[in-house]
Order: sequence, then C-alpha cells, then structure tokens
Amino acid sequence: MRNLWVTGYRSYELNVFSEQDKKVQVIQYALKNQLKAFLDEGLAWIITGGQMGIEQWALALADDLKHGYPELRSAAMLPFSDFGSNWNEKNQLMLQTAIATADFSEPISNQPYENPQQLRTYQAFMLEHTDGALLVYDPEFPGKTKYDYAAITKYQEQTDYGLTLIDMYALEEAARQMNEIQ
Repeated sequence: MRNLWVTGYRSYELNVFSEQDKKVQVIQYALKNQLKAFLDEGLAWIITGGQMGIEQWALALADDLKHGYPELRSAAMLPFSDFGSNWNEKNQLMLQTAIATADFSEPISNQPYENPQQLRTYQAFMLEHTDGALLVYDPEFPGKTKYDYAAITKYQEQTDYGLTLIDMYALEEAARQMNEIQ
C-alpha cells in the first residue's frame, strides 16, 4: 500500500477537549504503531483531511515519523475552500498548524461549502487516490466517520481496497501496552 487515507473520530466525539488528554496519547500510540507497520511495507503517502481529532493528529504523527522515514509524505486534502472557517480562533489555528506540517494541501472543491455533495465528492476523491484506509473507528460506537466507513465498505464491493480499523478494543490494548512501558 503506497497511499493511505487516515481518518476517524472528531476530537469532540471522543470527549477530548485538550491535547494533553490521556486519550490523545493512547490514540497517537496506536496510530503510530499501525503507521510504522504500513511504512515498513512501503507506505509513501499519508493522506487525510483537516478535521479536529484523528485527522489532525495523523498529520502531526506523519511529521514526527518523517525523522525515521524521510521518504514519507503527507497530504491534507480539504473538502471545500472555506473548510474550518466557521470554527473558533483556537481551532482555526490548530487547523493551520496541521496543514503547515503537510507536504501538500489543497481543497477538493475550490468553492466554499454549498451542499453535502461536496463531502461525497471528497470521499470519492480520497477513495480513488488511495490504496486503502486506516480508520480510528468502531462501528459499535458510531460517529461522523460512519459516512466514510460506509463509503469505504461500498467501494470494497467493486474494488480491491484495504481497510484497517483501530477500534475500541485496539485502543484498550494500546492503553495497556502504554501502561506496561511506563
């Protein structure tokens, strides 16, 4: 797998309102371990969006992983031109910081948000430009990522497309491993 779509829960869906929250450390630990496994198999690009939570954390991890994997590249693809413009100042700054770490960033639509079709177009773009997806998502605990999960599983019916889930059980295991290390 050369190009990987990384997405998952928004931070507020996980009740995370501070980057110092222990849950962020556990998620980053689980994500980093899975990303390293993909990198060892030839991963070249981590492609994600700019949503608060998994997507922004994935961009930060990609930036960190470049020290050990200098060939790694990251892209922050946004669904529309004014993505994040209705967020508060702190969250807009976090978005700009995340985008600044990416090797490439562009909106899929050069128009401001108009309708949900732009989000479906974004999903189609991500599916067509990646070989698989890594989701921090558990179907037993739905969130907004359920739409991406549904699009991916539908796409898999017609295309050989990889899907790896980091679900709640995997996060619990990551927390146990972290506690053993500390």
